[in-house]
Amino acid sequence: MLRLTILGEEFYNETSEEFTSLDDIVLDLEHSLVSLSKWESKYGKPFLGPDKKSSEEALGYVESMIMSEGYPSDTLTRLTPENFTEINTYMGSPQSATTFNSAIRHRGRGPQEVITSELIYYWMVAFTIPLACETWHLNRLFALIQICNIKNSKQKNVPRNEIANRNRELNEQRKAQLNTNG
Repeated sequence: MLRLTILGEEFYNETSEEFTSLDDIVLDLEHSLVSLSKWESKYGKPFLGPDKKSSEEALGYVESMIMSEGYPSDTLTRLTPENFTEINTYMGSPQSATTFNSAIRHRGRGPQEVITSELIYYWMVAFTIPLACETWHLNRLFALIQICNIKNSKQKNVPRNEIANRNRELNEQRKAQLNTNG
């Protein structure tokens, strides 16, 4: 979860000739499957799809991420570029110690499947991942799904010539170590 503080402001209203101040706002944001589902329900398209998001849609996702109750209606208009940088950094963080090498990451991928919240829920059901994980950071949930996929996939058969080459190399190493002809 990201705790974001939007600093208060003080400004002068020339019409009423008064100073007005706005208080700090503290928001809790969550980049999760729940947030993704809210956004997709509102906009009717996949958030993780290839299409670029309009400014309204991007702001709509930030709104979907807000877990805090009772925040002022002008909150989104008060976000600063620094706030957006903080949000983007949070969304991009892996939130996990698990890493995948590129061979595993791209293994067996044909044409890219459009990922929607319903597809992610399907993966969770298929891999018996508890529904409580829908509130995890999305990147952490994807790491778990990828691990489940790897662990549940069949071992790839190694071609015979590759096994023979590996055995030949091992035999040559052993002959050299033991000073024998075979």
